[in-house]
Amino acid sequence: MNRGNSVFYNKMKLFLFQPYPFYYHGKNLWIIGGLLFVMTILFSYLFEPFVVYVPEHKMDYFWICVIHASIPFVIICCFFLYTKALHIGENWNVGREMFLISTFLLVIGIAQFFIRDFIYNNPNNWSWRYLYEEIRNTFLVGSLFAIFLTSLNYNRLNIKNTKRANALKLSDNAIEELKNSIVRIETQVKSDDFTLNLDDFLFAKSDGNYVEIYLNGDKIIKVIKRITLKELESTLKHYPNIFKTHRSFLVNLHHVKSVIGNAQGYKLEIINFDEKIPVARNMIQDFDALISNV
Repeated sequence: MNRGNSVFYNKMKLFLFQPYPFYYHGKNLWIIGGLLFVMTILFSYLFEPFVVYVPEHKMDYFWICVIHASIPFVIICCFFLYTKALHIGENWNVGREMFLISTFLLVIGIAQFFIRDFIYNNPNNWSWRYLYEEIRNTFLVGSLFAIFLTSLNYNRLNIKNTKRANALKLSDNAIEELKNSIVRIETQVKSDDFTLNLDDFLFAKSDGNYVEIYLNGDKIIKVIKRITLKELESTLKHYPNIFKTHRSFLVNLHHVKSVIGNAQGYKLEIINFDEKIPVARNMIQDFDALISNV
């Protein structure tokens, strides 16, 4: 692999694995389904994007448009209600979003092919040609809708979370400290037990059965301990300034310099540290309630 291909591969990998909000659940699911239904009817009926041969129609063209629009609405509701059981959310990214949309469009195209006999009087309804055409047409129109809806929702979330982040006021008064800021931490290996000074603790990052702990000082110090983030969180649960912002991060809110909103939720700027720490969307409400007291 030459240098040019390597750079392109790394950029593409970075793009595909960047976090992306998963919003196919709850009220958002019905809103997306409803918008898709209305947009499909209007687009098909007003613009007639594909060849319309009226003598083949078994019903008025408007009702054909309604039937075609109903297919993606039903499939998107069934499809994404199923994903609810998979607890998808925090680890969602651009690559998975693109794969999901592509799969969704493929299923819709196949479903549109299977209802042809109900809509059209054509002896060749069950041909490979029409299977290809239905899938092709679904991808052509669906890609336009996906780009529009994705951009619209991404901008909506970005504006919403940016406003929320800007509205937060970091208090000059820290949460009242517990008397003992030196905490004894028991690890999975007894000989590796250690003490943690919460005044210096910036944040911890999960790495499987290990945790990377970042400490403030003359320079940032990183130590690795054999303990899960969940175990560390449990040990520090009595300290209200220690907050799990994400499934992979435990943060000392005393060291948060600023909060930046984006489509995924929030990003935290930590004092004396360049990397920004994410706040998962499902943690934003709890974070908002706590951060103003920090």
